[in-house]
Amino acid sequence: MPRTIATNTKVGLEELLDFVRPRHHMILLTPRAGGGVQGSPVTAGVDEEGRIVVSTYPERAKAVNVGRHGAASVIVLSDDFGGPWVQVDGDAELLTLPEALEPLVDYFRCISGEHPDWDEYRQAMQAQGKALIRITPTRWSPVATGGFPARLA
Repeated sequence: MPRTIATNTKVGLEELLDFVRPRHHMILLTPRAGGGVQGSPVTAGVDEEGRIVVSTYPERAKAVNVGRHGAASVIVLSDDFGGPWVQVDGDAELLTLPEALEPLVDYFRCISGEHPDWDEYRQAMQAQGKALIRITPTRWSPVATGGFPARLA
């Protein structure tokens, strides 16, 4: 059986965003207060301004860490766990209600499309006290695939 060769493809910002848009499974990494990194599996999307967006609650560790440090990273996974992936680092901001309400609508749209009742959605977001993390990409790895080094294939 032939071995798969690992790849690393350098991409610009637009290529990066094109890669990320259809992929919604990510690991959000935020800096902890005492050092180290806190990781959270999240569903995320890319908004119209090219920011990676994550819905959360303001009391969650990821939200507190973003509010404290203003930085985050995401590891963007393919639906096939062995598929291509990329790590994106960036400046992060935490939006809380009421400022977060319309960006939460945009979050839903970039992942799931149109909601059947936007008023109901907005009411649910307010009732749940939701928040939104927005990450502006400032640095990213090459888009990578797993496999063997070429010398072993």
